[in-house]
Amino acid sequence: MLRIGITGNIGSGKTTVCRLFELLGVPVFYADYHAKKVMTEDLVLVEAIRKTFGKEAYFEDQTLNRKYISSIVFNNDAELKKLNALVHPAVFRAFDVWAEQYQHKNYVLKEAALLFESGSDQQCDQTIVVSATLDERVKRVMQRDNLSEEEVLGREKKQMPQVEKEAKADFIILNEAQTMVIPQVLKINEALLELAKKQ
Repeated sequence: MLRIGITGNIGSGKTTVCRLFELLGVPVFYADYHAKKVMTEDLVLVEAIRKTFGKEAYFEDQTLNRKYISSIVFNNDAELKKLNALVHPAVFRAFDVWAEQYQHKNYVLKEAALLFESGSDQQCDQTIVVSATLDERVKRVMQRDNLSEEEVLGREKKQMPQVEKEAKADFIILNEAQTMVIPQVLKINEALLELAKKQ
């Protein structure tokens, strides 16, 4: 079974692309969703977060005090790095456990916004980058999240530039208004099924 990483910068439409792969029967691991889960379920991580950010990081019922954590890491890159350094390895562990149940599949996808930045591409056999022009991505996020252009560009700046991601990728899906996405997904699916056969 191949492990395929899929990523893209803000507004690229990677979730939409993942849904297309799911329609083809490909299981998708959504790193953001699992990151939230491990922050309350992975006891090693919970202890590390408490140690680093204080007892206030969790409520008495053991749920994460998101507001408190956000107030520390928001606009503080050093603190955010600390948090990511704790969370990323726990998400890697969660992916390994999750992938075990799909050994019968030809391949699975790991969807992660910070696939390359976090080093989780190292867990993957191949990588896909979903791309679109900056203009198009900014418009999408402004509409979706009700943000200003400035806010979207601020988030974009915190990510690895799209061209760098494209240079690292094995496959690129162009997700723009003038481009058909489904044929691209089908073509990559075929290529990955071929690769899986050779394993």
